[in-house]
Amino acid sequence: MTGERRALIIANGEYDNPGLSALRSPAADAEALAEVLADRAVSEFDVQVVRDETAHVIAGRVEDLFADSAPDDVLLVHFSCHGLKSESGELFFAARNTRPERLASTAVPADFVQRCMRMSRSRSIVLLLDCCYGGAFSQGVAVRATGEANVLDAFPGGGFGGRGRAVITASNSIEYAFEGDQLADDHARPSVFTSALVDGLRTGDADRDEDGWIALSELYDYLFDSVRERNPNQTPSRDIEMQGELYLARSRRRRIKPSPVPADLRAASEDPNMFTRLGAVTELQRRLTSENLSVAIGAHEVLTTMAQTDIRHIAEAAELARAEARVRAESDVVRFGEVVRGTRPVARVRLAGPPIARACHFASSHSWLRVTEDADGAEISLELSELGAFDGRITVTGPTGEVVVRVEGQVVAEPAPVPPSRPEPAPPVEIPEAAVVEPVRPVEAAPKSEPFAIAAGLLAFAAAVYLVPISFALSHSMEDFFEDGGWTVLPLVAFATAVGILMLLPNTRRMTGPGALCGLALLSAIPSGPVLLVLTDGCLFAGAVCALIAVRRDRSFRLGLGKPRGGLAVAALVAGAAGTAGLVVEAVELIDYSSSRADEAAIYLVVSVVLLIGTLLGVLLRPAAFGIAFLGGVAGGGIVMVCVLSYAMPSSSSVTGAGWWIALGAVLALAAVTGFAARKANG
Repeated sequence: MTGERRALIIANGEYDNPGLSALRSPAADAEALAEVLADRAVSEFDVQVVRDETAHVIAGRVEDLFADSAPDDVLLVHFSCHGLKSESGELFFAARNTRPERLASTAVPADFVQRCMRMSRSRSIVLLLDCCYGGAFSQGVAVRATGEANVLDAFPGGGFGGRGRAVITASNSIEYAFEGDQLADDHARPSVFTSALVDGLRTGDADRDEDGWIALSELYDYLFDSVRERNPNQTPSRDIEMQGELYLARSRRRRIKPSPVPADLRAASEDPNMFTRLGAVTELQRRLTSENLSVAIGAHEVLTTMAQTDIRHIAEAAELARAEARVRAESDVVRFGEVVRGTRPVARVRLAGPPIARACHFASSHSWLRVTEDADGAEISLELSELGAFDGRITVTGPTGEVVVRVEGQVVAEPAPVPPSRPEPAPPVEIPEAAVVEPVRPVEAAPKSEPFAIAAGLLAFAAAVYLVPISFALSHSMEDFFEDGGWTVLPLVAFATAVGILMLLPNTRRMTGPGALCGLALLSAIPSGPVLLVLTDGCLFAGAVCALIAVRRDRSFRLGLGKPRGGLAVAALVAGAAGTAGLVVEAVELIDYSSSRADEAAIYLVVSVVLLIGTLLGVLLRPAAFGIAFLGGVAGGGIVMVCVLSYAMPSSSSVTGAGWWIALGAVLALAAVTGFAARKANG
């Protein structure tokens, strides 16, 4: 199929009308489903999310999706909200501004969605409805609708002109769509239906025939069984009108078909001569380690037969050969230790053995235990917010066996800084005159803080303090200070002082301070300019190393990389790319001006590459607080380098400095975007 795959996720959990109860799950539904649909290892959907919007905005996005489609496009729409029924029996989807007594003008009619689906040119449309039908009104508000809200009746079949469409609902006409368990800190998990949907796609469990693809029919069967298992009172329903299968996602659960062993090797494994059979075991063991999994499985089947039926000596040799290909993990226990509540620690489960022993899939015992498979094993992460010990299981299943890996640890609250208490003065003690008392010096308790974090802060301060007096000492007057380029170091003084403060404050020394210091050191540590700057940058670089050591020693979180999310991440990448382009333009202009300026142009190019890499790292680094701080440090370092490079530009009418101005505007824009991101994260 050559068409596009587009998904629209509509999540409404907050309502202006007090008669509509707030829903906890839609926000979590949108985040979890968008993440798995946008994962290129699972699917190839271009995902758009609409959260807590008004009815006319939702209707416009729905109409745009269906109207701007081609015949080969695959369209998926997911509603997570209240479902309401009018007095005349019409079904509506509640929006943020919905008024129960004015459904026609303040809610999204199911009939409108149906008309949009009929008018679309797409031949592959999937509508997923995870809605609470009934029970949408708080106590004391009359429910205007009577009778059952038969959801599928609102989307009758026929009239599609041979085009395919499927409607899958979280529950039938007389049931609620149950939400996930409420957590102690008011965070929400995805609903039962969407949680099963996400798990089936992410883990590949929905691939029932293990052909490497998840078909729509397989997905519904998986949803039905999973939802009923988690909640027997909820029954998903479907109405599918499609010709052939619609494949929504890929799966790593491809069934491996055994390749028959060569006839002469088969004959040797059954030869009456035991030494011939023993030689066959050696050859089968070699085939068991093949990169061709079909060949390895064929050899494994023959070895299994020999281990079960042959004489003891041959059976033991065959069993020993099979043991080399059994499924095994490098460790049977993953201990997270103490995990600070609100963090998302990550660990890895690595598999050992030949390729056939690593061709496995993973299943977790709890919804809070997330598993992401890759070529060498799997990455596991925790989504826990309840305090106390946790104990989970990861079941690893492959063609040659199964192994269980335990996951254990304890969720703890982040300790608040305790102000030092002043000891009560001891009552005076009378000492006999004959007694000789040696004076005792008071001993101060060592502060409970990370020494490497303090060292990093002091090194940042040293960079600033060292720079100020020397930069002014090189100029005899204020006029000389500006003419000699002394002003170019002032931004570095300010930023180095700021990151030093962040490294020493208790509330920011864990993530914000190290992130900002590392980002600043990345840009400003480029060897350029006078020796004065090189020495200062050395202090910043050493401080960044100390900050990273402090982060590594902090067990409450672990640095990692994730996917860029949101418009601010895109804006940061655009600003970083614009700054890179400006510096490249200026480098070209310097080379055109004079070939003797090639060294200066090379510095521009180095700074441009580092700026782009730093921006990309900033939007990918996780936790997000560290990434945002790192991005702020990159913006500060970019400002420093642009200021330093401006002093080296020749005073000539043939050098316009246009690239420099572009770079300056870009790094300032990057700083502004970082500020917005930090404000949003704290908000």
